[in-house]
Amino acid sequence: MGPHMHPEIVVSAIPMGLSMQGWESGDHKLVAQFLRRGVEQVAAAGADFFICPDNTAHIALEAPGPPLQLPGLHIAEIVARRARSEGHTRVGLLGTRWTMTGPVYPAAFARAGLEMRTPDETDRNFVDRVIFDELCQGVIRDASRTETLRIIADLKRAGCDSVALSCTELPLLVTPDVSPLPTLDSTRLLARTAVAVSLGDTPLPTWRGGPF
Repeated sequence: MGPHMHPEIVVSAIPMGLSMQGWESGDHKLVAQFLRRGVEQVAAAGADFFICPDNTAHIALEAPGPPLQLPGLHIAEIVARRARSEGHTRVGLLGTRWTMTGPVYPAAFARAGLEMRTPDETDRNFVDRVIFDELCQGVIRDASRTETLRIIADLKRAGCDSVALSCTELPLLVTPDVSPLPTLDSTRLLARTAVAVSLGDTPLPTWRGGPF
C-alpha cells in the first residue's frame, strides 16, 4: 500500500476467562454470546469482516444461531486449503482438547479431501495442559517442547505428512526448524489471508457463523 500504509485494523479482546465456564460445561451458546459481542464491537468500529485466531472458538461459531453482523474467515478452512495446496493428504492435528476432539477440523479436512489424525487421549491431555497451564501463562519449557515433538514424531509414524498447529500459542513451542513434520501454523495462515482480503487480493468472506 506504500510507505507507512497498511489496512485499518480494529481489535476486540474479550477475556477468555469469561467463556471458560461455557467450555468446561459444554455450553457453547454461552461462549457464542461473547464471540458475538466481539463481532459486534469490531462491526461498530467499521470493520468489513472479522477473523478469530482462536481455533477452539470455531466450535461455538459454527453452532446454529442468527447470522453474525459481519462475515468472517474460517480458520480451519484456511488450514485445510493450505494443506491441500501443498500436496498433503493426512494431517496430524494439535490444539486444545476441544479442538482435537471437536467437529470443526474433521469437517474442514473432509471437505478438502484430507485425512486427519490426533494423538491418543494421554497425549491429547498433555498438549491441552501445556497450552493452558504453560503457554497461555507465558511459560515455555524445553521439556514440554521435547515431549510435544515426540508426539509429532508419533503422528509421522502413523502416516501423517504434516501437522496442524491449531492453537494460537503452539507455534511458540514448535517451530518449523525443529518439527519432525511440516507445520501448518493456523495463526499465521489466518493472518496472511486476512491481509490478502484487506488488500483486495482475495474476495471478502461470506460465512456469518453457523454450519460452514
